[in-house]
Amino acid sequence: MKIASVTSDQKGKPVMSKSSSATSLSAHAALDIVPITPAIGAEIHGVRLSGDLPAETVAAIRDALLRHRVVFFRGQGHLDEAGHQAFASLLGPIVPHPTVPSVAGTEAVLDIDGETSRASQWHTDVTFVPAFPLFSVLRSVVIPPVGGDTVWANAVAAYETLPPVLRGVADQLWALHSNVYDYGATRPNATARHVQRYETVFKSAVYETEHPVVQVHPLTGERAIILGYFVRKLLGVRSADSGHLFAMLQDHVTRLENTVRWRWSAGDVVIWDNRATQHKAIDDYGEEPRVVRRVTIDGPVSVCIDGRHGKRRNSDAQVAAAA
Repeated sequence: MKIASVTSDQKGKPVMSKSSSATSLSAHAALDIVPITPAIGAEIHGVRLSGDLPAETVAAIRDALLRHRVVFFRGQGHLDEAGHQAFASLLGPIVPHPTVPSVAGTEAVLDIDGETSRASQWHTDVTFVPAFPLFSVLRSVVIPPVGGDTVWANAVAAYETLPPVLRGVADQLWALHSNVYDYGATRPNATARHVQRYETVFKSAVYETEHPVVQVHPLTGERAIILGYFVRKLLGVRSADSGHLFAMLQDHVTRLENTVRWRWSAGDVVIWDNRATQHKAIDDYGEEPRVVRRVTIDGPVSVCIDGRHGKRRNSDAQVAAAA
């Protein structure tokens, strides 16, 4: 895999610049990186995350992230919202959620409280917009004594292990992603408070975006299967065929051999490559409190293998009429 470093253009969007092999090796040598599974995930030891980390340490973390798809840090309880944002900003321009307000006094810290919201279905963050996040940085604040783990799946490995005939089909497919869906049907444990927050906050603006199912990663050039529960349908096929094709590809992404599961402790920080993974938080902790907070790094518009870009379907007027 070719590793690239991230810089920003004049509009603040991430752009790719190839790292030299010497720089990459030197940076990796400074970190204690322990892979968790062969397919995905690594724990990084001996780093105290902050907004003033040396550039070479940030480069090493970023390279490990691109290589392992998701990286885990224990013992980061010193971080507050300001420190969380400051560290995340070292990875690229941070971006707030398009519909959910950020924590008061912050630019882009999203509060994910199990009392009002549970991300318990497989997804890639915010794919209902054309330029969805490049990286996500999640910090645990309150963790239940039992349960509440998060699982990630490697969407690049999923594509690479598809049989060639199925890869050819996936290469041609496009999907409609939206933040409008049947919340209650997809979450049997949802409470009235969860449904109310979805209806009044998460769906406060309606987004519909067409993305290629197979996308070219903006930094590595690898191909990944980008699906998840924001997908409403596959385009250009009958609804029955759409359901079958979606289930087949989605199941291939999330097979156990392609995943890593993390048991949280308070103060953990996890960073994942949002353009190469799916994830879900397991809803098995009942009424116990669970609070995590997330900062996302801005990403470019999705790109198909033939060079076409993802596009928002609704104009502002259409969105207003649909609300």
